[in-house]
Amino acid sequence: MQELLELFTYDFFQKAFLSAIFASISCGIIGTYIVSRRIVFISGGITHASFGGIGIAFFLGLNPLLGAIVFAVLSALGIQLFTHKAGIREDSSIAIWWSLGMALGIIFVFITPGYTPNLMSYLFGNILTVTNSELWMMFALNVVILTFFSLFYRKVLYIAFDEEFAKASGIPVALYNYLLIILIALTVVLNIRVVGIILILSLLTIPQATANLFTKDFKKLIILSTLFAFLGTISGLLISYFANIPSGATIIFTLVIVFGLLRIYKYFR
Repeated sequence: MQELLELFTYDFFQKAFLSAIFASISCGIIGTYIVSRRIVFISGGITHASFGGIGIAFFLGLNPLLGAIVFAVLSALGIQLFTHKAGIREDSSIAIWWSLGMALGIIFVFITPGYTPNLMSYLFGNILTVTNSELWMMFALNVVILTFFSLFYRKVLYIAFDEEFAKASGIPVALYNYLLIILIALTVVLNIRVVGIILILSLLTIPQATANLFTKDFKKLIILSTLFAFLGTISGLLISYFANIPSGATIIFTLVIVFGLLRIYKYFR
């Protein structure tokens, strides 16, 4: 117990703990919307497309996270435009942007002179390397998400479960879709350092699947998803630290174990 308390005296662990809280809130809320709306595949497309921004940023000597943010937002808007304006099937639109982002990322990382030291932390995550600037961005994102969902909760609820009813009720669905897809893109990118591009989709879906074992209510799903996300993230962080294994994979593994145990408990209850 003493060793555990001593961890909180280290600056890097304090940052990791705060990032676990911020990631749990943003992924808990946005993940609930994604799962309820059944657009998990879109989120996966945005996630992998953001790698293009990371590669370009590395090549230009810029902050990779900022490059990922720009590319993720453009990809998210591109998916919406291709689907609703150009008449391209949604799955095809996602595949196009997914492939474009990954291809550009690989090309620009390859032609970047020298060694790209932090690339693995973007691909597989390393919560212990989160910086102060990234923490502030995660905090700002949480403020925006909480404000948006507090102000427009009922409209978001209608759009998530019945888009046609939302349109019939006079809600500007297209506008909200664009705003929500931007929030999804920002959530994906700003939490990449927690579990990485490869596994971020799990942080947006597994806590929701676990919460769904106990409730179908949208508001309760958000709360429980956030709690399960935090439980899995902080448990995975501690396990990875003491076992000296990768934090991103450990966090997701912990979330899966929690889901599996609770699913068994609900089955035999």
